Amino acid sequence: MTGERRLDDATVAAIADELARAEAESTMVPLLTARYPGMTVEDSYAVQNTWRRRGIEAGRRPVGRKIGLTSKVMQAATGITEPDYGAIFADMVFENGSVIEHRRFSNVRIEVELAFVLRDGLKGPDVTVFDVLRATEYVVPALEILSSRIEMPGRTIVDTISDNAAMGGMVYGGNPVRVGETDLRWVSALLYRNESIEESGVAAAVLNHPAAGVAWLANKLAQHGDALQPGEIVLAGSFTRPVWVERGDTVLADYRELGTVSCRFV
Repeated sequence: MTGERRLDDATVAAIADELARAEAESTMVPLLTARYPGMTVEDSYAVQNTWRRRGIEAGRRPVGRKIGLTSKVMQAATGITEPDYGAIFADMVFENGSVIEHRRFSNVRIEVELAFVLRDGLKGPDVTVFDVLRATEYVVPALEILSSRIEMPGRTIVDTISDNAAMGGMVYGGNPVRVGETDLRWVSALLYRNESIEESGVAAAVLNHPAAGVAWLANKLAQHGDALQPGEIVLAGSFTRPVWVERGDTVLADYRELGTVSCRFV
């Protein structure tokens, strides 16, 4: 399923439009890999990039990227063995303590992450962890809201990438820290849903260092003729398994010295 593109531009555009409608209507579509058996990873990134471009043309403001499937626990949870990335628009970003409409999303789950806010741009290939640390203005705790617009059973990496890597939204909060103020590998978090602890994890689960995910992203974007820009937010990947949330649930992640980030779904 990797390698060169096999779908023509018209088919890619039709899939992108279908997924845009599903996002707007909080609905799901059937598996792409079942309908397009020869679809490749490059086809799926073409779908995502078409969807992102049309969002920009419609007035949505891009503010960053997310990285998915960077930790062993997330790969085990999904059955997918390589990272992916997706786009973040301004209307996906929520402040700490936000009350969020559950019906806005499909198959709603929460992940615990660190968000890197870039002072400088990063352009691959050959971006390293040290390049990422030099380019980062600060790192802040974040929750990612996963939303799957493609039906869940049988999903592959091709379906997930096409679906903007299941990006629904993000909540940021806690105490921003500058690189060097703490050992980012050892940042840990406890994830609570309705006052009960559901998950815990350490940021080193993301490729041994959360900045490694950002380096991977910069180098992957270079393969698609793109780069990370100054001021962008990068969600570096989850270091816990996703936790399902329902309408009425309150979610809180405690990052110890980095503070807490929370939201409530209504």
